[in-house]
Amino acid sequence: MAETTVVHLLRHGEVHNPSGILYGRLPGYNLSETGQLMAKTVAKAVAGRDIKAVYSSPLERAQQTATPVAATLGLDIITDERLVEAGNLLEGRMVGTGLRILRSPRNYRYFWNPMRPSWGEPYPVIIARMRSMVDDAREAVRGHEAVLVSHQLPIWAIRMAAEGRRRLWHDPRRRQCALASLTTFTFDGDRLVSVGYSEPAGSLQRGPSVPGA
Repeated sequence: MAETTVVHLLRHGEVHNPSGILYGRLPGYNLSETGQLMAKTVAKAVAGRDIKAVYSSPLERAQQTATPVAATLGLDIITDERLVEAGNLLEGRMVGTGLRILRSPRNYRYFWNPMRPSWGEPYPVIIARMRSMVDDAREAVRGHEAVLVSHQLPIWAIRMAAEGRRRLWHDPRRRQCALASLTTFTFDGDRLVSVGYSEPAGSLQRGPSVPGA
């Protein structure tokens, strides 16, 4: 009989970013007080699960989200570059909320091909590295569960691929990947049988976040 293995993709918590910067892979962006509370809330939510490994993006906000989860489970954090935020040529720019960055003429040259996307790391590349990460985590904890702490676009991209969505271009405001949310892949052996979604810290969400955060 095939074994059931569960891989949870956890988006990091809220980041302290009062200026509304699209921070991407830039260093120095840490969880806000609310973000820290989000991470602790998720840790409590998964405390009773059969989790055998916690992996994390190397970026500070992901590591800080993974810390209480790993501590609660008595595990070490395994850092993996494949979980990092999507590359973005616009990082460091002030975007505020919503899609205001799209309306600035100085940014038009980045948006000539939204299906690639021309402003950053191509969707197929994101999906390939995330699929590789999920596959390795599944193999490492076969018959148990793992938590992978990553970022909104990488999580959403691999979910779209897992669900067989061929149209990868989408409105970032419609991504079902809230701060500190869990996107859960359940496998029967090597076969994906379901994709679930939950928001253990949903009550702490305080409005829209910076796109691609």
